[in-house]
Amino acid sequence: MARQDAQREWSDHYWWSADGVRLHARIYDGPPTAAEAPPILCMPGLARNARDFEALAPHMAAQRRVIVIEFRGRGESAYAKDPMTYVPLTYVQDVVALLDELAIARFATVGTSLGGLVSMFLAASLPGRLVGAVLNDVGPELEAAGLDRIRDYIGAGGSQPTWMHAARAYAELNAAVYPDYDIHDWLRITKRTHRLTPEGRIVTDYDKQIAAPLRLAGDQEGIDLWPAYRALGDAPVLILRGALSDILAGTAAAKMQATLPHATLVEVPGVGHAPTMDEPAARAAIDAWIAALPAA
Repeated sequence: MARQDAQREWSDHYWWSADGVRLHARIYDGPPTAAEAPPILCMPGLARNARDFEALAPHMAAQRRVIVIEFRGRGESAYAKDPMTYVPLTYVQDVVALLDELAIARFATVGTSLGGLVSMFLAASLPGRLVGAVLNDVGPELEAAGLDRIRDYIGAGGSQPTWMHAARAYAELNAAVYPDYDIHDWLRITKRTHRLTPEGRIVTDYDKQIAAPLRLAGDQEGIDLWPAYRALGDAPVLILRGALSDILAGTAAAKMQATLPHATLVEVPGVGHAPTMDEPAARAAIDAWIAALPAA
């Protein structure tokens, strides 16, 4: 089911998960010349939504069909009744349901953080169907300090009376991630990550219960993710690492590059976890990655 507004660059598509959650994606059609090319699926990070790709998606859609997924509990996707379904395995199942509904056989992915993990699991679950991936500041080895930082703030309540108040609060929380941002940058990223409630308050645009699985002891610890990463095989893989990242260490990123035959590592200067992919270094690397994808 899709809805198209003439003034917009995308159409809204809604589909249902196996457990009855109504899910949402933005679809950018791409040029007619790319009709046979595998589309690019964009998948955001843990607490993010389709607006994360509001600049990158139309840029890529000049060359490919682009589908921007909102995981359950984010943006226009419905909240799950069972918070224990806010885990990568369920997100993979939700994405596969979309691929099946749209009859997409082969595809590429651009995934930030959680979205990159889902990309790796898709490669392992659907052999031969994923033809390329951008892993944005994520990989099979994640730094404990960064994960602890995310656990500390994810799911926290609270609201702000104005967008300016929300931007300043978001800046205080993320100053080390984007140290060069000015207030205009903070307003832009806050409007990507927050929403206005019917009561006129500004809140983060996700179900606070997405944090529930993260509170479980040993969550994601001790799990070997390298087999999922290696499942990307000989597809073009772009590893983006924020130079200030506390999630993806430089040594881990270098190991990722050395592990796969067509992996490229690009460090995005001046940012932590995670690059927005609007940065010039990231955008140039993504353009080169798209050029390496199969045409059909």
